Amino acid sequence: MTLDADKLRLLLGLDLGGTKTVVVLARADGEILAESRLEGWTTGAWESDLDTVIQHAEVLLRGASLTPSALAAIGVSAPGPLDIAAGRVIEAPNLNGWVDVPIVERLFQRFAIPVLLENDANAAALAEWQFGAGQGSRNMIYLTMSTGVGAGLILDGRIYRGARYQAGEIGHAAIVPMGRLCACGLKGCLEAYTSGSALAEIIREDIERGAETQILERAHGDPAAISARLWCEAIRDKDRYALRLRLNFLDHLAQGIASAITTFDPQRVVLGTIIQKNADLFLDDLTDRVRERTWPSLHHVDIVVGALGDQLPAFAALSVARQDLAKLPAS
Repeated sequence: MTLDADKLRLLLGLDLGGTKTVVVLARADGEILAESRLEGWTTGAWESDLDTVIQHAEVLLRGASLTPSALAAIGVSAPGPLDIAAGRVIEAPNLNGWVDVPIVERLFQRFAIPVLLENDANAAALAEWQFGAGQGSRNMIYLTMSTGVGAGLILDGRIYRGARYQAGEIGHAAIVPMGRLCACGLKGCLEAYTSGSALAEIIREDIERGAETQILERAHGDPAAISARLWCEAIRDKDRYALRLRLNFLDHLAQGIASAITTFDPQRVVLGTIIQKNADLFLDDLTDRVRERTWPSLHHVDIVVGALGDQLPAFAALSVARQDLAKLPAS
């Protein structure tokens, strides 16, 4: 089966997230036919959560007057760590109760068609590579900075997962020796300085130490409401503290990206989340800093923002399902 011959075959995609989950029905060529978004859907019990997602998928199929037999495959984009070979979610920290979940088996039992599982960073990389800013490259890094920091690697025209399916954990590369404690338990990780959750924590700590900034006012005086989004708004208003933190953020992120470029020699680095939504605040200065940290022979690497925007979750799930049709070999 080739993608050209089966581009009209139907695929079902599930993108599982801690706050939002997307269920999408689409053609293999990228035409989205129907989509459903769930918010506040987790209960702490994975069995009932998965049933909720399945019910939304069945509603999409019924709305299109289809049965599961019309589908070529189901793709699942899920937070990890995962055991892809066994088709299990080992533990999803942002999905309460999702520990040792046999998700591929359960979906196959319900739909009786092939089910493909991929971690969310790899799925996003596949989406940008096939449908977005990574098109035309054979070696690409996709980097996301949201609750955590992760990367998906496209190397020599294929997704690269590593020996234990843990390749791309750039967020846990140490960039500051014995630096800030990371949620993973290590110290000095890139994630501890550049993820959305880490930035909010840093801001709260600095405010407690007396930093003067409008960010707390933007959060209506509630430290728990401080976020990377509010920090970016403060940068636009020339808040002095926010601007100083911006410089630290750029230096730390540039160090992580430069290390990844030196290691993998990609054609393109595609940036999501914080940078993608605020390219005018960060991209040019970040690119300059990365080039200061890499050999001139590596300055050809394009550093760009993702192109899929709010549609990334839908295309991520679709891209996982599409792998079987596209004959993308696993590493």
